[in-house]
Amino acid sequence: MALLENGGAVPAGPLTKADRDAYARRLRNRSLAVAGGSTAAVLIAIVVLVPLAPGWEAVRRSFFSGEVFVETFPTLLRAFMLDVAIFLWCAPAIAVVGLAIALCRDVRNPALYPLRLFGALYTDIFRGIPVILVVYLVGFGIPGLGLPRPWNSPYIWGSLALILTYSAYVAEIFRSGIESVHQSQRNAALSLGLSDRDTMRYVVLPQAIRRVVPANMNMLIALQKDVALLSFIGPVEIFRQAGVYKSLLANFTPYVVAACIFLAITIPATRYADYLMARQARERS
Repeated sequence: MALLENGGAVPAGPLTKADRDAYARRLRNRSLAVAGGSTAAVLIAIVVLVPLAPGWEAVRRSFFSGEVFVETFPTLLRAFMLDVAIFLWCAPAIAVVGLAIALCRDVRNPALYPLRLFGALYTDIFRGIPVILVVYLVGFGIPGLGLPRPWNSPYIWGSLALILTYSAYVAEIFRSGIESVHQSQRNAALSLGLSDRDTMRYVVLPQAIRRVVPANMNMLIALQKDVALLSFIGPVEIFRQAGVYKSLLANFTPYVVAACIFLAITIPATRYADYLMARQARERS
């Protein structure tokens, strides 16, 4: 028998495929058993020890009231639909603006250098300012110009603030994908007679966009959460509605309800992004 570093053992001599598969299954089953046991131990410790804390009963009433949960859930779910609507009209705009900024930063013609400078300044400025500050500056500043309805709507300018900020991050993700395409592919396309525009359109961008899909998925997850920041300038979405219920009921459970609704969306999306990243890593290897 030959001992391995992890303590397992395999038979001496050549192994058949069935032996290797059986050994791999044993290792996988043992790892799953250890992981499951440790997780169960932690959960049991939390369930047993937390209620023993002196202030647990007060915390339970304030944050985990079943009656308040049932009462507020339907209204908060309807308010969450506004978050989803804002997300749905912001996401395509962010993708388009982000790609345009990335293309500006990739300009190589000296005559178009102002575009490259604009792209660099844009990403530096909007990545350097916190999202909430952009929301305040745009959401309160532009309506302060006295624009007529509907152009003074906080929905419009709050959405614009998110688009401006997230486009800067998405632009850098697209740029990293563009730069990951080897220069030899550009040279080969140019040698075949393609113009710079066609090389970017047919050779570089298809590969770049595919490579950055997992990273952009993570940005979409972050965007879905940051839509709640618009509540500070007026829209009654889920976070603001939870605050209204908190004031009316003198209870923090509505915030827990809002957190659960967000988790119901973001956890599957996060797992899907991880799946895409793992699949991409397998394809590269």
